[in-house]
Amino acid sequence: MFYIHFYIDERNFLTMQLNKLSTQRILSIDALRGITILVMIFVNELAGMRDIPQWMRHMPADVDAMSFVDVVFPGFLFIVGMSIPFALNNRIAKGDSFMQLQQHILFRSLGLLVLGFFMVNAEEGIDAAATGISLNVWSLLFFAAVIMIWKVYKTNNKTLVYILKAAGFVILFVLAFIFRNEKGEPVSPHWWGILGLIGWAYLYSCIIYQLCRGNVPVLIFFIAFCTAWYAAGHAGFVKDSASLQWIATQSGNAAHTSVALCGMVVSLLFFDEKKATVISRRYLQVIIFIAALFIAGYFLRPFFHISKIYATPTWCLWSAGFCSIIFCSLYWLIDIKKMQGWTNFFKPAASNPLLTYIIPDIIYYLTALLSISLWPESLSYGIPGICFSLFFAVAVTGVVILLNKMHLRLHS
Repeated sequence: MFYIHFYIDERNFLTMQLNKLSTQRILSIDALRGITILVMIFVNELAGMRDIPQWMRHMPADVDAMSFVDVVFPGFLFIVGMSIPFALNNRIAKGDSFMQLQQHILFRSLGLLVLGFFMVNAEEGIDAAATGISLNVWSLLFFAAVIMIWKVYKTNNKTLVYILKAAGFVILFVLAFIFRNEKGEPVSPHWWGILGLIGWAYLYSCIIYQLCRGNVPVLIFFIAFCTAWYAAGHAGFVKDSASLQWIATQSGNAAHTSVALCGMVVSLLFFDEKKATVISRRYLQVIIFIAALFIAGYFLRPFFHISKIYATPTWCLWSAGFCSIIFCSLYWLIDIKKMQGWTNFFKPAASNPLLTYIIPDIIYYLTALLSISLWPESLSYGIPGICFSLFFAVAVTGVVILLNKMHLRLHS
């Protein structure tokens, strides 16, 4: 029988590691992160193409189906979950107090929410006359502020760093203050965007991981709990009750958190050295977990059909299952068989994911500001469009490699 410690003693926490994990980077996790980012750029570019097969697009909300494109976002959530145990245990090992760790989690979550908030408002369009500047200029100033705030500075001049970061915050404040969308409305949280949704899942997953102290059976219980939360949030009695709307508003975040927790479970089953077992047994445990995800999704499907847009439990569990299979394959290939050379291409994006994520938008807004066409009409549909989208994704990775050599890295 498992149980949860809901009280954490500060004195015990200072010397506590939630799980015994390696301090070395796991190449297969980095490879999965890099591949996911590359595919994300590829499918985002595809979204603007004509005459593309449906299996290369997001499935419509009300269609009971999913494409590989629908697994990209949960892939990010899954990797976030895989990385949390390593990140938190490393900070504890380096001497972070309980409060310092919570501040780190909170600031990182708020950072993702702020980024998502600004990017979503930019997507809504802008009234240039009311704002005073065009959408392209506003967005480029926003990304400049992001770089100033989140940059990893290689200098001992703390005063200069504080000045640059403060200037970045001032720019964000001014951009938020002057913004007016096409309806003349100020900035507002229509939704949190991809980064914001990742921020909520990260926050909740970190809280749950600490409450569970890295106990896998309890984490599996919370996966079921998040799934039940989603179901409750879509029940009629909740939707009809004003006092229970908070359950409904957090149901999507609960669903996304369940995917991150699945990544956490897979990470611990493979890498928690407190439960040292031979690799074949670890694989067996993960295979059983994957089978449970697909079986649970199968039985939930009559009640919640597959839908990324609605973040249904079936979509969450099956996406986590597919991500688990992909990771198992990468781990066998990279960490067991030591076929690692090909992963070098993904390392820059994997180690600098936030910069990689915003580079495409910077390119779009900059080329629009300069009235440069990013691609000719002949590359905006069909097979030529697919080839160009792949080329663009690889080119963005190349830009990140160049920026890394220029020591431009962002905290993530």
